[in-house]
Amino acid sequence: MGNREKLLEAARQCLFTKGYERTTVRDLASAAGVSMAAIGYHFGSKEALLNQALFEALDSGDQVFGPSAGDTDLGALWRGLIEAFSANKTFWTANLETVLRAQRDPELRAQVAAGLRQGRSGMAREVTGTVEAELSEEAIRTIGSVQLALVSGLMMQHLTDPESAPTADEVLAGLRALAAYLPEKA
Repeated sequence: MGNREKLLEAARQCLFTKGYERTTVRDLASAAGVSMAAIGYHFGSKEALLNQALFEALDSGDQVFGPSAGDTDLGALWRGLIEAFSANKTFWTANLETVLRAQRDPELRAQVAAGLRQGRSGMAREVTGTVEAELSEEAIRTIGSVQLALVSGLMMQHLTDPESAPTADEVLAGLRALAAYLPEKA
């Protein structure tokens, strides 16, 4: 494994253990067993390294969300997500910090926007059980977007007030109750 790969692995570990804001250049170099200058050489900055590690962790899915249920059981999906929020609070906080930083950094904002587009597609896949390449744009824009919005809101509740955040069963009951109020046509 080269220095670049060692730095990415160290950055992923630091995101899960220390979070984005508390990770220093020294932490990264020490965890990777490389010089601090290697960060600048391979990534340009600590932030660029942490951003890439964060996006790669989100892309990998299993490390962050746990293994995919592989079916369309929304209860299992929500239970898995809630467990992931509890097990990886530091990582999810880093995720939120990145969204906030993206509001001041146009390049990061473009990366986050691309990640959200990919996330919508992934959420639609998890809900419908359809291979992503076969999902319609409508399914991604509707099912994927709504599921991603629910995931984001639930994540914030579980990070901020886990004692009163809804359980998977309460999320499902709430969705059923909301459906009763939907108009026939939008």
